[in-house]
Amino acid sequence: MKLSLKLEELAQFGLAIYLFSLLDFAWWWFPALLLTPDVGMLGYIANARIGALTYNLFHHKGVAIAVYMFGVIFQNQELLLAGCILFGHSAMDRLMGYGLKYPDSFQNTHLGRVGKQNKA
Repeated sequence: MKLSLKLEELAQFGLAIYLFSLLDFAWWWFPALLLTPDVGMLGYIANARIGALTYNLFHHKGVAIAVYMFGVIFQNQELLLAGCILFGHSAMDRLMGYGLKYPDSFQNTHLGRVGKQNKA
């Protein structure tokens, strides 16, 4: 992945941290919940198509922004928190090269293939 894309994802991760800092939650909630969107991987227990669907639902930045905006509209701190976590986690994943999944394989993402065999 190009350096400019990684810097963009890093900035978005920083934005998620900043938005979280505006909420009324203790600081430890952010790191404690940061990996919870990976629950979307459980869909792979069924098959790759369902897995990609559930994974992408929890890792799509548009979904994260929508959840956050519902939190703004309804003045709901829990929705704001969920939006921050979803957005921050997605930015962190993309920073590490993990993108949205295609339905054929967990390793096949919109950023390219991931995994040990692709590092060489």
